[in-house]
Amino acid sequence: MDLNSDLGEAVGDRLVADDAAMFPLVTSANVACGFHAGDPVVMRSSVALALANGVVLGAHPGYRDLDGFGRRELGTPPETIAAELLAQVGALDAIARAAGARVAYVKAHGALYHRLGRDPEAAAAYVDAIAALDDSLVLLGAPGTALEARAAEAGLRFAREAFADRGYLADGSLVPRGEPGAVETDAGAVADRAVELATTGAVTAVDGSRVELAADSICLHGDTPGAVELASRVRAALAAAGVDVRAFA
Repeated sequence: MDLNSDLGEAVGDRLVADDAAMFPLVTSANVACGFHAGDPVVMRSSVALALANGVVLGAHPGYRDLDGFGRRELGTPPETIAAELLAQVGALDAIARAAGARVAYVKAHGALYHRLGRDPEAAAAYVDAIAALDDSLVLLGAPGTALEARAAEAGLRFAREAFADRGYLADGSLVPRGEPGAVETDAGAVADRAVELATTGAVTAVDGSRVELAADSICLHGDTPGAVELASRVRAALAAAGVDVRAFA
């Protein structure tokens, strides 16, 4: 099972996560590309941390929304989503190549992530742009969504993602941020959920029902309070359960 985290989300001196502590704990890193967070200096540092820790590098594009951290739905037209995606992935890829690394996969951030799951036109623009750029790139996203369907149509590999630090509704969607149960910060509960996902392919929703996800990768957000402790506990719990933690890409 892969363990990924959204990292490289600092901008200048505005720190979001303890990247130096998180990189050794994950197998894949979704690195912000400058539109919702991150900047060229942070991207370069993230690439160096990925190389130093043997972590697979992923691009983490979002809406052009630094003020809202990419978590506001902007209604961006599909053709603009495609153009901004190429700009973001291209920026990280250039920095990675200069360091002797490569971007292996792409995972959208925040409101764009959720938009791509429900909007077939936006998903098509996003997938088609990636296919035109590099059809070896893997798409990482939520299972059973418009994005997964479009990736299959385009012949691109799609990796299914689940979240250990977020609550699920019975329909498989995430509990909206700001609502009770949306974000889990108890290390024991997060570790238990990660083991549940890795060993059963399912997760218990907030209403007690079971949601089948069959995830290829488990995400821990770098900006969740106590993220380093959560990641440490998850790694230990997965090891104790006999789960082989390795990158999906």
